Amino acid sequence: MDTIGEFISYLQALGPSKFLRVFWFFVIFEFFRYFLLDLVGLILHRVSIWTNRKRWKRAREEFKKENPLVSIIVPGKNEGKHIFKLVKSLSEQTYRNYELIIIDDGSDDNTPIICKSLLKNGLIDQFYRNEERGGKASAANLGLRFTKGKYIIHLDADCSYDNDAVEKIILPFYYDKDIGGVGGNVMVRNYKESLVTTLQAVEYFNSVGIGRIVTSQFGIYRIISGAFGAFRADVMDKIQGWDIGPGLDGDITVKIRKSGYKIHFAPEAVCLTSAPNTFKKLAKQRYRWDKSLIRFRLRKHKDILFPTQGFSIINFISFFENILYNLVLNFMWYFYFIDLIFNFPNLILHVILTNLFLYTSMGYIKLLIFGLFRKRTNAPNYYFIPYIPLMVLYFGYFLRFVRTRAYFMELFFKASYNDPWNPLKTSIHAKEKGL
Repeated sequence: MDTIGEFISYLQALGPSKFLRVFWFFVIFEFFRYFLLDLVGLILHRVSIWTNRKRWKRAREEFKKENPLVSIIVPGKNEGKHIFKLVKSLSEQTYRNYELIIIDDGSDDNTPIICKSLLKNGLIDQFYRNEERGGKASAANLGLRFTKGKYIIHLDADCSYDNDAVEKIILPFYYDKDIGGVGGNVMVRNYKESLVTTLQAVEYFNSVGIGRIVTSQFGIYRIISGAFGAFRADVMDKIQGWDIGPGLDGDITVKIRKSGYKIHFAPEAVCLTSAPNTFKKLAKQRYRWDKSLIRFRLRKHKDILFPTQGFSIINFISFFENILYNLVLNFMWYFYFIDLIFNFPNLILHVILTNLFLYTSMGYIKLLIFGLFRKRTNAPNYYFIPYIPLMVLYFGYFLRFVRTRAYFMELFFKASYNDPWNPLKTSIHAKEKGL
């Protein structure tokens, strides 16, 4: 009771200047970027949809009139247990003019048997196999060679899709002819499976999906998810497909941007994925994802940050925002914590409790207000209410420590080239080529 009383007295005694001095990290960076800026972006997005409704209507009419062939490629290894469910999900699509190409990347399960049976029964259009594993990018490029469609959709085999997902993800190409790639809206399907899947669902619900709507609205959307992404075939031909190595989702998005095309996010094109169901599996996944920021943003595509030939201010802002809020501020948080220890040693417990209160409050406000801008959810808002306080620990500590390790290992040891997710031979080749 004494601690609670002291905490209340502490809050009452805080003036505006001292509050800003102690909680500058939250106010200047977290609250400004992930609430105020997101809210402005969401409002502008809703206004844009309304003011451009006739243009979207014309796009739908042109799309339906042309009825273009869409090539769907699904590369993967040991995905036998998922293939039939994926094929069934796609068979229920409202858009029917597509070809389905499955590429097996050296599986040692029953994937080849299942795919050959599906091919024989006319449930898929083409099937190809790498006898020796070459990596996901290699498999995707193999399928890309045999596509005939005007648009290419890349899918993950373990996902399912809303029945209008293909139609929704292709439509933006008819809205703006300068769009070269479109990202689908990925949601967590197994959000009830465990605590960690629920926390990821809140993350995708409250942060990832909203963040992509906002960055797309501002023209700086930076990554098309490999689980559900669409591309113009002529653009893919121009950039010569995927480069080998991990981080291929963000890499190909940057390649499209550098070629002068826009990237768009389609929030109504919904994909459901199964998220890692243990913290160990999640840490492994995010460790791999986070290394790609260093490898691709600071090494391979660092030219975007300098006024060289073909310099684009939008691409620069996209990179700068990504590096600032994910890399720089990640390390700045440690300096913030050291600042508190040295300058406010007697208030550490109160500061931690206040931060918990601030971040939790912001989480609830986002859940309430941002929910007004969502047309499609995978769970009712109220389901996530008990988990919002835990998101402070999930974002503020667990994911932060995983990111820190990933950044450190990639900055100083180029750990992504030793990632078992990618075959050793392709990692060696990528390292030699500087990919």
